[in-house]
Amino acid sequence: MARDLFLYNGRFRTMDPRFPAAEAILIRQGRIVARGATADLRALSRAALPVNLAGRSASPGLEDAHLHLCEHGLALQQLQLVGCHTLEDVQSAVRGAAENSTQHWIHGHGWDHNAWPRPVKPTRHDLDLVSPSQPVALDSKDLHTLWVNSAALRLAGIDCNTPDVAGGEIPRDSAGEPLGIFSERARELIQRVIPAPTPAERLQAARLAISDATRLGLTAVHSCEGPESFAALAQLERAGELPLRVWHMLPVRYLDQALALGLRTGFGSERLRIGHIKLFADGALGSGTAEMLEPYEDAPESRGVAASSTEEMFEAVLRAAEGGLACAIHAIGDAANRRVLGVYARVLRELGSLGLRQRIEHVQLITPEDRRRMSRLGVVASMQPYHCTQDMATAERRWGRRCRDAYAWASLLSAGSHLAFGTDAPVEPLNPLRGLYAAMTRTREAESDEDAWYPEERLSLDQALRAYTWGSAYAGYAERERGMLAPGRQADITVFSDALSDDEPRRLLEMGIDCTIVGGQIAFQR
Repeated sequence: MARDLFLYNGRFRTMDPRFPAAEAILIRQGRIVARGATADLRALSRAALPVNLAGRSASPGLEDAHLHLCEHGLALQQLQLVGCHTLEDVQSAVRGAAENSTQHWIHGHGWDHNAWPRPVKPTRHDLDLVSPSQPVALDSKDLHTLWVNSAALRLAGIDCNTPDVAGGEIPRDSAGEPLGIFSERARELIQRVIPAPTPAERLQAARLAISDATRLGLTAVHSCEGPESFAALAQLERAGELPLRVWHMLPVRYLDQALALGLRTGFGSERLRIGHIKLFADGALGSGTAEMLEPYEDAPESRGVAASSTEEMFEAVLRAAEGGLACAIHAIGDAANRRVLGVYARVLRELGSLGLRQRIEHVQLITPEDRRRMSRLGVVASMQPYHCTQDMATAERRWGRRCRDAYAWASLLSAGSHLAFGTDAPVEPLNPLRGLYAAMTRTREAESDEDAWYPEERLSLDQALRAYTWGSAYAGYAERERGMLAPGRQADITVFSDALSDDEPRRLLEMGIDCTIVGGQIAFQR
């Protein structure tokens, strides 16, 4: 049972425009019953546990609107390549794993050839030099490309006779032999032979990821994963071991099963609910597979990849809506975002809104015309601000002048769209404070705050914090329950290690989380 709490001497940012700040909050039976000055609430709080915040800031619970929860836990246990700055660094890491691994496969995550000083495109031959016989599969940082060695190709039965995959890419040499790079749907050719995590391994990954999330101040997450991960989370919930709220978004390949079971968006408990159906319209910027209206600046022959056709998306979204399931569609490029909005508009004309909150995940490049259309349709913009600062150099090289419309948070707000922020972990670090910093500065952390990339798209602290709290709650149909510190709301609260400052965003990078409270229960305390 949640204990009554009296949090006092704090700096609460309530996200309630009618009552934006408070010194103290009183919590009873998992809900907020009062807020205001410490002196005014003290008489009401005699039966509650007092917690002196000593001037530290607190906000509604931070809610990550887009991540891959169990995949994050699994990635924590895989070969980490995020810190590899060259091809040689990756080879060294794989060589070390090959010498010490007891597993049949070497599975790694996080390489990004766009960030290498010499951004060569890697091939299977580079991995064969350090692991000639043990199969290697390395997920790119954006999880849209899989890089493998020749041993992996042999196990998968892939050679020059393997046909191309619709919605995917398989680069080949002059003889037609695959080079060991598989993008988008082509990845499935390799993934089908990589041993899947056992239920026990997935359960352990879930525990690791949840511990990491609460330590970083997250009280709720929207996770894009399959039924195996849902089963692991349900097992934890039954055992009373799920300390944060999960909005679980199912891949579209499970739509038939979800409809047959009568699942609806929002079905579940206070801690674990079925959310949206997740689809893909295109690929990713880093892999060069984001779908563009005009060709890439550095690849004039390419406009990216349509991971799903317009008719495929329309049919899935229509069937989902008829069954009471909302959709969340991954779209990076301006062409993909336009196609998705067209699909949502067609479904709206056919069925009406049905009370469904459709979403686009990422919205990394969208034209002014489509920003206005997105607002008119009521489509939620689920975005990850840290992507902007990590991708801006690649975006400049590949999108050129179109970057004016990239990661356009302020413009989307001005157009009237709902913003919901997340991290996309394990693609990016599971740390919302770094996301807040990116949203406020549009600079890399090692650079000066004065070097903002398209500074007109920066957000204020309150705007960014609102997208990480109320905005994410809205995207998960929960804005009446959380996302705001007000009487009657669920007591989901994040307590920072210092006072938040509108004028000093860099302090976010030095700050930690002192306490994470979910439903009046302390999920993490430093």
